[in-house]
Amino acid sequence: MTDRALAVVRAGALTTVQDLGRPGHAHLGVPRSGALDGPAAALVNRLVGNPPEAAVLETTLNGCAVRPRSTILVAVGGAPCPVTVDGRPVAWGAPVHVPGGALLDIGTAFSGVRAYVAFAGGVAVEPVLGSRSTDLLSGLGPAPLTNGAILPLGSPTHLHARVDVAPQPRPPVELVLRVTLGPRDDWFTPEAVRAFTSRVYQVSSASNRIGLRTEGPALERALTGELPSEGMVLGAVQVPPDGRPVVFLADHPTTGGYPVIAVVRPTDLPAAAQAVPGTPVRFVAVRRR
Repeated sequence: MTDRALAVVRAGALTTVQDLGRPGHAHLGVPRSGALDGPAAALVNRLVGNPPEAAVLETTLNGCAVRPRSTILVAVGGAPCPVTVDGRPVAWGAPVHVPGGALLDIGTAFSGVRAYVAFAGGVAVEPVLGSRSTDLLSGLGPAPLTNGAILPLGSPTHLHARVDVAPQPRPPVELVLRVTLGPRDDWFTPEAVRAFTSRVYQVSSASNRIGLRTEGPALERALTGELPSEGMVLGAVQVPPDGRPVVFLADHPTTGGYPVIAVVRPTDLPAAAQAVPGTPVRFVAVRRR
């Protein structure tokens, strides 16, 4: 019988298994998790004939290297990066056959932060609460990849897309996040709210899957008390005591006690997954729908 598995040769800075996540469990204290750049993960799944919910690998900055035990169909997307098979360059953003025993190496991103690697059949680790996603905050799901780990793969079910290359958005040169102010914008001075929606911030190197942290003007509070813990949603812009906004991403906590000045439109969040440290960030206020 064909051995549908791959061995991790180089785990990279942070490589995790991700799918659509596990929404609907916030009342249990379980974050949504899932691929930070959902459109990129969905595209590479389409390229190898997987359904949207198939699990992929999400790499961070310097990629990873794996060795499949049998011939597999692979696609790499998200952050543009070099892709090689046994040292020979192969296509990024297109389906590629990798022979059994060959070394598939996803290199350091030319731009952006996170690359996505789909395998026909998907990564078939055991699901937890209906998802195979690694959750860095709660520890649910498979651990981040380590050298020597073995990952099982599912059986392919569809033909792959017949394309030579798939258009993908480039990582942002400037990150523009549309926000709806509230629910706690009244906890900040009018000057702070104006600064939040008019000044330029930068992506902090302390950003991770939990939140995109920013550097820039500190936001002054109008109220100095403390809030009881409130429910947090994907895209909430929380302002901790240092006054620098933090945009909550897929592994964010389900509750928090710092005031939320605004919430980012969900369609703007995939770009946040690819914004490298130092990228300018602008928060643009839009009306509630």
